[in-house]
Amino acid sequence: MTLSAAALIPLPVLIPLLAAAATLILGRRPRAQRYVTVTALTASLLVTGLLLYLADRDGIAVLQIGGWEAPMGISLVVDRLAALMLVVSGIVLLAVMLFAVGQGIHDGNEQQPVSIFLPTYLALTAGVNIAFLAGDLFNLFVGFEVLLAASFVLLTLGASADRVRAGVSYVMVSMVSSLIFLVGMAFAYAATGTLNLAHMALRLDDVPSGTRAAIFGVLLVAFGIKAAVFPLSAWLPDSYPTAPAPVTAVFAGLLTKVGVYAIIRAHTLLFPGGELDNVLLIAGLLTMLIGILGAIAQNDIKRLLSFTLVSHIGYMIFGVGLSTEMGMTGAVYYVAHHILVQTTLFLVVGLIERQAGSASLRRLGGLALASPLLAVLFLIPGLNLGGIPPFSGFIGKIALLQAGAEDGSALAWLLVAGGTVTSLLTLYVIARVWSKAFWRARADAPEGDLADVAPSALIDESSEDIAFDERADVGKMPLAMLVPTAGLVAVGLALTVFAGPLLDISERAAANLMDRSVYIEAVLGGPR
Repeated sequence: MTLSAAALIPLPVLIPLLAAAATLILGRRPRAQRYVTVTALTASLLVTGLLLYLADRDGIAVLQIGGWEAPMGISLVVDRLAALMLVVSGIVLLAVMLFAVGQGIHDGNEQQPVSIFLPTYLALTAGVNIAFLAGDLFNLFVGFEVLLAASFVLLTLGASADRVRAGVSYVMVSMVSSLIFLVGMAFAYAATGTLNLAHMALRLDDVPSGTRAAIFGVLLVAFGIKAAVFPLSAWLPDSYPTAPAPVTAVFAGLLTKVGVYAIIRAHTLLFPGGELDNVLLIAGLLTMLIGILGAIAQNDIKRLLSFTLVSHIGYMIFGVGLSTEMGMTGAVYYVAHHILVQTTLFLVVGLIERQAGSASLRRLGGLALASPLLAVLFLIPGLNLGGIPPFSGFIGKIALLQAGAEDGSALAWLLVAGGTVTSLLTLYVIARVWSKAFWRARADAPEGDLADVAPSALIDESSEDIAFDERADVGKMPLAMLVPTAGLVAVGLALTVFAGPLLDISERAAANLMDRSVYIEAVLGGPR
């Protein structure tokens, strides 16, 4: 990798951090804030796209901060997996920010906390990118903590009782996760004398298997909480639905996937022996089934989608737990697919709230007739999430099920059956939303005559109920909210059209992950 390519590596972190500082200075000039944020996220996306191209063409890129060679210095590493995650995250972050700005312009007022939203959002972007680029456990922890700080602010915007309660619960769970992560880091450092991932991977080979499994178990608990893997997922459905629509969308799409990324990196690089594979497979199966059963019981679309989010994390853990190149290929592809589709669905829910005054299935109806465009925007990612061919969800699930069948063990076949059942139940959940919210007449809904008092942007103003016909600005969806949502729907369709190239990249990423010597030699400069 050339020096110029290595010089690009810190930009996905530096650009949003510098832009966050600029937007804080411009707190009294919201239009300038928006211009700076759009420019920064666009520039960051372009840089990450170039990094993906270079990483796929030339291999792993490494930047040793300050010229200090690993393992003494800080290493920032871009391989195919990290670059793919950066690009997909950049697409989602830009689209959600445009949606949030459009919503704020149309539905906001002078009381909306817009001056803090964009700087915090940019800090969140930096935290996500730090986590993907980190070449050591400490800076991975730093990325998580930046995410935690920014997430708490975004969750509690508007300071309504529900949001503060959810935010406090989220922070408490995240702090427990961070504490467990610190304990895992301490154990790993005590056993190996290093926190650099590549160096640790070499030294863990000399650590007794029982000690190695214990360290992996502690880290798995920490990462499993962040990824919302059952039984560590109970916090998520109560935390995400209370936030504003764009905040919920970016949380659902990205934050759990950072935890999944950490599990993939730890499993393939540090603990490749498969000592806890059965634990991962059982956790993946339970996550799929219990998550989707929870979704069936919901009447609020946000909570319903939060449970499907938990459920589909199980597919990714399924692929990781197989410890095969095909399983890892399916997991990498499914992570990219799910980030885009889940984010899109939550943005569509924001449009439903804007159009119909509620996200409750007890109040919704007639949306297909009232807004055919909204119906299409929901149906496409909904079918994609359910795994209907030829969408990317079907392709990702087929890859995972095929990997399970090739493994051939009884537990793998149980996962194949569980994945199939989960996919069918996901289709049932999507069909239930469609039949109630879009197909039936609103007059047939039990509370169809009621709506929230006003569209809510950042401050929660929806607690007061009024008659649906009396709601202000009813039935209008601003173009600034429609365009980014439609753009993400188009990107989701592109995953289907270009499924071959994306699967090829996922396969090459999986090959690099399964052959950890490539990563180790790139970071350390050769065998140690």
